[in-house]
Amino acid sequence: MPRKSKIKSNNQVERGNLETPFVSDFLGSVWFLGIILILIILYIIWNAGFIPWLHPFDPSPFNILDTILSVFAIILSITVLISQKRQRQMEKVREQVEFEVNVRAETEITKILEMLEQVQQKLGINTADEDLEQMKEKLDIRKLHERIKKSD
Repeated sequence: MPRKSKIKSNNQVERGNLETPFVSDFLGSVWFLGIILILIILYIIWNAGFIPWLHPFDPSPFNILDTILSVFAIILSITVLISQKRQRQMEKVREQVEFEVNVRAETEITKILEMLEQVQQKLGINTADEDLEQMKEKLDIRKLHERIKKSD
């Protein structure tokens, strides 16, 4: 008998996080690092007065550049935190899927063991086995959930 799963799908994870993988993948790439380094070098060359026909708009100590980089660092930090939150959410979903698969497999194995014992009894084979009796015990999912919640 199929049971309904209470697992969140990827579509149910917060809507604002949908753009995060692209943004974090781009921000964490070597290309992005190269682009930022080139832009900073060009900015410094322009504003240090190395090129005579370009008039500096942010002379040394480059206060505007400092402000821009500080704001960018804040944005980057927030993006990393959002990405980590999404990873935690996806990990919880995977753990729930794994748990449900394991519970289902345990139930099926228990049923198979019971059926095997019935076959053995019909064939007159001795089925006295303590380990087998323990394996045939039904899994109490409520107790299992309570133990998991207590350990969290």
